[in-house]
Amino acid sequence: MVHADAATFQPDVSKQEAYTQVMEQAAALFEGQRNWVAQSYMLDNSFESEAILNSTLLLLDSLLTPMPRSNLANTASLLWHAYKALPAPLSSVNWSGFYVLDPLNSRQLILGPFHGKIACQTIAFHKGVCGAAAATGTTQLVPDVDAFPGHIACDGDSRSEIVVPVKVDGRVVAIIDVDCVVLNGFDAEDRKGLEELADLLSKNCDW
Repeated sequence: MVHADAATFQPDVSKQEAYTQVMEQAAALFEGQRNWVAQSYMLDNSFESEAILNSTLLLLDSLLTPMPRSNLANTASLLWHAYKALPAPLSSVNWSGFYVLDPLNSRQLILGPFHGKIACQTIAFHKGVCGAAAATGTTQLVPDVDAFPGHIACDGDSRSEIVVPVKVDGRVVAIIDVDCVVLNGFDAEDRKGLEELADLLSKNCDW
């Protein structure tokens, strides 16, 4: 059973231990849940009042029925709490979450689940750090975002960033994006941990 304690990290947790816990908890949360984002519902505005009422009742019934959880939303929560439990510089992470491939534009990312301030809603391939990761299919570890050509400053407080692509059969379907308010916020250990997480996501979601 899912429990909020899954996102509780010990105050003295090491970076390796934190990533290991994220992986273990994510794998447990993914069990039997292959959706990457929760299903949404819309009512047709052209319905007559009786049809709207019937549709509303069906909607309420569906919402009261246990539904698959969003794997990306749970993972975003795990990452955020992991970083906040770690010492500097990772305690200074100000944004962590996902962008996913736009189903209507194969060369564009759209905003997914995240923790942090309001973010850019769409990012074209080759634009900024996220676009570079999506276009090349490779991890972008950026110690100073101001030195990165074409950096998109969704949050002016961000100073360093790491972006890891999630790939299925060699095709980028999403990216993990983490920002930090200090320079050199991320290192090779973060890269390894997030790439392992990306691989777990690629195998446990129906993209």
